[in-house]
Amino acid sequence: MTLFSKSFCSKILAGTLVGLSMVASTFAAEPLKIGYSDWPGWVAWEIALEKDMFKKEGVEVEFEWFDYVASMDAFAAGQLDAVAMTNGDALVNGSTGAKSVMILVNDYSNGNDMIVARPGITSVKELKGKKIGVEVGFVGHLLLLNALEKNGLSESDVELVNVPTNETPQVLASNQVDAIVAWQPNSGQALTLVPGSTRIYSSADEPGLIYDVLAVSPTSLSARKADWQKVVKVWYQAVSFLKDPATSEEAISIMAARVGIPAEEYKGFIEGTKILTLEEALPFMEKGDGFTSLYGSSKISDDFNVANKVYENPEDIDSYIDDSLMKGL
Repeated sequence: MTLFSKSFCSKILAGTLVGLSMVASTFAAEPLKIGYSDWPGWVAWEIALEKDMFKKEGVEVEFEWFDYVASMDAFAAGQLDAVAMTNGDALVNGSTGAKSVMILVNDYSNGNDMIVARPGITSVKELKGKKIGVEVGFVGHLLLLNALEKNGLSESDVELVNVPTNETPQVLASNQVDAIVAWQPNSGQALTLVPGSTRIYSSADEPGLIYDVLAVSPTSLSARKADWQKVVKVWYQAVSFLKDPATSEEAISIMAARVGIPAEEYKGFIEGTKILTLEEALPFMEKGDGFTSLYGSSKISDDFNVANKVYENPEDIDSYIDDSLMKGL
């Protein structure tokens, strides 16, 4: 009876282990869900999708297209494994409990984030006493404050009007404000929509202020690290495809088609985005102060967020960054 019981129990245990293994395999086979939005450094993922690069590396992914803020909301709601966002906004999301880990730096903004002023205003100094449309608490707000400070002004010298970034072109065109802060394609739309409007400051004046990243939930990163390693590898394959003279035209066409903009026009958007190769990106993952490090830039964003009461207490910057997958290549 005792021997029978042991044998019977062993069979039950073996069956249970097989069942658990099947459940684990099913979970592992589920696609990684990644949210992305209309920014050249993230639209470049479209190259990898179009050219079946993920399939060739053996990793299942499901990219979901959103408006930018909606993508962060979806991540915070647990609907995504990862989201494409700026390093500063990763901290904002994390402060609400939606923690993420930045495993990849796609690019830094090199002119696509702009302050666009109505006709007649040609410098930041002329913004004194004027109304500025900006999405308060987001990265454009930080760009604006830096621009004001560099020109001897402060936030108290202007009147901020809180405007969703995708609505800024219309707000400028309707004369509700004297200037707006936005990123492409919204900044470009504002310049087109308002004849005589001028770009008076941009992220080209603040290289490294705005890093664009892939931020992954800690749970997904821990459970699927090998798959995320493949995702990082695929990203640099897409970057190589974009930068290779033999395939760059096709790459730009793929990206332009995703956002419904002529390829020739989209080239300008890419020029305002410093999309990084692995060799270019790795130095930014080293610890340091200031804009030449993802750590330093994130610390500046964190200080801004606390000072502007976006959240109350400083975030632990180190816990938001994992360079092991990039270095693993």
